[in-house]
Amino acid sequence: MTSAADARQQYARDAILSASPARLLTMLYDRLLLDLRRGEAAQEVADWERAGSQLLHAQEIIAELSATLRPDVWDGAEGLLGLYEYVRMALVNANIHRDVARTREAITLLTPLQEAWHAAAALQDAPLAGAARTGHAIG
Repeated sequence: MTSAADARQQYARDAILSASPARLLTMLYDRLLLDLRRGEAAQEVADWERAGSQLLHAQEIIAELSATLRPDVWDGAEGLLGLYEYVRMALVNANIHRDVARTREAITLLTPLQEAWHAAAALQDAPLAGAARTGHAIG
């Protein structure tokens, strides 16, 4: 018998496996901002273990986003890579120095990108064309 938790996990796996490249990108951004907001909330109440876990996961997502950038496809990739590196270092420092202001800065910098990727994904008709336009190589 399958538990509700197992069913939710299977649904999430299926959603990821069937998602278009543009949808995968928005899913990564959604999770990234969720982790950052959870990390911020944990920092506010001095739950450093939870904050650290959230900020480390956010750093992993930033690394994944960086790895999927395609400078050969999109001229803006180098600039975005620089932003990702800046945010990654801000999160390292937010974690080490227990600095909620750096976490908030990361949220401020990444929220407009999250919104822009969602808007771009909503406009696109062909899933693969979106990955080429964003410069991310997903899938």
